[in-house]
Amino acid sequence: MKNPHVWDLFEKFTFQAINKGHKHCSAWLVVNRIRWETTIETTGNDFKISNDFIAHYARYFMMLHPEHEGFFRTKPLKEDIRGSDGECLRLRTLENPVRA
Repeated sequence: MKNPHVWDLFEKFTFQAINKGHKHCSAWLVVNRIRWETTIETTGNDFKISNDFIAHYARYFMMLHPEHEGFFRTKPLKEDIRGSDGECLRLRTLENPVRA
């Protein structure tokens, strides 16, 4: 993982929203909070979070924390392949989408 602290912040801020009672949240909101924290609130080397990875962060969070499935509303990705039960086969075998 190139920037493991990004994932740590994604989880931290998502759990903050969950613990405040939110039933749903936008992964874009979480990522923009990370952008704020790492650009405005901290010092050090700047890095970019590609918008292309936001949906993957949301899916990865829900895969690791199935009790929060549906917290992020996601659309099917073009590369998703559905099984007969409707579950995404790609997510069944996904190792770690955040390792870009």
